[in-house]
Amino acid sequence: MAAKAEIIGMRKARLDFWSTFVLAVLAGAFISMGAIFATTVSAGSSALPFGVARLLAGTVFSIGLILVIVGGAELFTGNTLIVMAWAGRKVSTPLLLRNWAVVYAGNFVGALGTAALNFMAAQFLYGKGAVGAVALSIAASKCELGFMQALALGILGNSLVCLAVWMSFSARTVVDRVAVIVPPIAAFVAVGFEHCIANMYYVPYALAIKEFAPESFWQSIGRTPADYPSVNAAALLLNNLLPVTLGNIVGGSLLVGAVYWFVYLRHAGTAPETPPVADNK
Repeated sequence: MAAKAEIIGMRKARLDFWSTFVLAVLAGAFISMGAIFATTVSAGSSALPFGVARLLAGTVFSIGLILVIVGGAELFTGNTLIVMAWAGRKVSTPLLLRNWAVVYAGNFVGALGTAALNFMAAQFLYGKGAVGAVALSIAASKCELGFMQALALGILGNSLVCLAVWMSFSARTVVDRVAVIVPPIAAFVAVGFEHCIANMYYVPYALAIKEFAPESFWQSIGRTPADYPSVNAAALLLNNLLPVTLGNIVGGSLLVGAVYWFVYLRHAGTAPETPPVADNK
């Protein structure tokens, strides 16, 4: 698994710009699809016990990472594992940072595009506005996080995401991949950890609802845009994306990637390629 992770990291880091960017746009869209699914399922789930409702949302959200892993795409949070190839000096620092920057930008484009399309589809009106109300509530909670809280939630969140990616390296079939992805992703969403790429969809989508939803929507949910003052672009960037992105980098690259590199690969460069010949004297 460690050797496979290193090889995949090398391939990702050396992929050309446009292939990387397009695959990153796809990943942003795929994760957004998982967020749309989770938001829709959460609408009207208040009758369920809190933990059960969260588990249900997390389970369906996992479709996002399944699409990334099985379909093939470049996800910033998963690509923090490229640090395993970097630590083994198989990938240079400029290549590592280039990949992260291009993929992050592509993910943002994919998430924003999906948010725009979903708003134009008026999916927020489903369930007499319940879907939109849930989207606004989710975004508000994310924009109201303190810096250190968001940082910690980001560290924990991408630790689970990268563990899902790590375990997928052991899979031999599509069924295997799905089976190892769902539990950690369901856990990460259920307990409320943070993922910067998912938030690139959640908050802009809610912001579009806040700014452009028709009056009939607000009447149906019994709220007004003024009830969501924290949902704004500045809060998205400073209160959420900045600390969560930093946390995701720490969680994925250090707590997962660096740890497994240290355990399995730190001696790889000095280990003999063939076992020593036994002395028969």
